[in-house]
Amino acid sequence: MSSVSSLVERLRAGPVYSAWCGLPDPSVAGLLAREGFDAVTLDMQHGAIDLSEVTAAILLVAAAGKPAIARLPVGAFPTASRLLDAGAAAIIAPMVNTVEDAKLFAGLTKYPPMGERSWGPHGAIALTGLGFPEYFKAANGFSLALAMIETREALGLIDDILAVDGLDGVFLGPSDLSIALSNGTSLDPNGAEVDRALDHALARAKAAGKFAGAYAATGERAGALAKRGFQLLTIGSDSGMLRAGAQAALAAARG
Repeated sequence: MSSVSSLVERLRAGPVYSAWCGLPDPSVAGLLAREGFDAVTLDMQHGAIDLSEVTAAILLVAAAGKPAIARLPVGAFPTASRLLDAGAAAIIAPMVNTVEDAKLFAGLTKYPPMGERSWGPHGAIALTGLGFPEYFKAANGFSLALAMIETREALGLIDDILAVDGLDGVFLGPSDLSIALSNGTSLDPNGAEVDRALDHALARAKAAGKFAGAYAATGERAGALAKRGFQLLTIGSDSGMLRAGAQAALAAARG
């Protein structure tokens, strides 16, 4: 099983702990893939990483035997197909707030008759080792589409969003969710109201037989969410880990 196609089974066995990368140098993702993470997530929404850098990073992550996940910029649904063509195992789409958003996104991640993804999986063919006919038949089963739930609107429509054919699960953004649930008055991703929303979304995903993931700012938070049943947890960020390592080294040096 290739790094691209293995993510589905890893999620089913769960939990999957992923590094989170937004720095533009692909070697950062490659380095983190060599650590104990189960996957690496490449952030094109808030990170400084563009399509060419993501494509290079996917190859370095795959070289470490790990699946790469990519988060799109807001509304950039057509980019999902290009990232899957390059060998990404899953795509996270932020701010999916309507059923129409979910249908458009999912449709661009799946080949007909399920969706509208066009043919041209140049990198994915090389990374999976599958021939063209074999990849075409199998790709819909392992090319994952995860919609981010980050607003009141999306939370209220979560059952309808999860029912969209071709959508494989949801991914919760606690920070934006906390802003939305507080009507823009608070940023508290670990707050009680956010926790209730996370539990609700997780229960609805389980009821639909689909995956549920969430962003966690710390390893401790990721472990707690995994115990609650989330299957995909992305932890911190590459820049945060760099700063934490630098601070720890300086503190040790200065005694």
